Amino acid sequence: MPQMQLIYHMLPIDQWHALTAQADYVAETLASEGFIHCTGEPERLVEVANRFYRQIAGEFVILSIAATKLQSELRWEEADGHLFPHVYGPVVRTAIVAVDPFPRAPDGTFQQPALTILDESLGQ
Repeated sequence: MPQMQLIYHMLPIDQWHALTAQADYVAETLASEGFIHCTGEPERLVEVANRFYRQIAGEFVILSIAATKLQSELRWEEADGHLFPHVYGPVVRTAIVAVDPFPRAPDGTFQQPALTILDESLGQ
């Protein structure tokens, strides 16, 4: 089976748990910047997390989002010499195909996560 195109978004676990079971996901940046930040490169998650979120205490999770299931516009835009997927609207719950913990070291440094691997048949 071919793998679906996944994009990834990190957030504090408390924000994830605050959503109702069927609620679409809306990051604070949708209101402040007009889009939800994501990455298409799982290895870039650690770099971005440690650069921008290391000082924020608490547990984080990573949402794996099936790009083909998004109902909002997805644009790949350049930042820091890389193309990043930006979602210009809510992420419908059906597009979120996995939620994985984002491990941290005792000093708050984010560690490489073990992400759920999905194929098209599992992402329905």
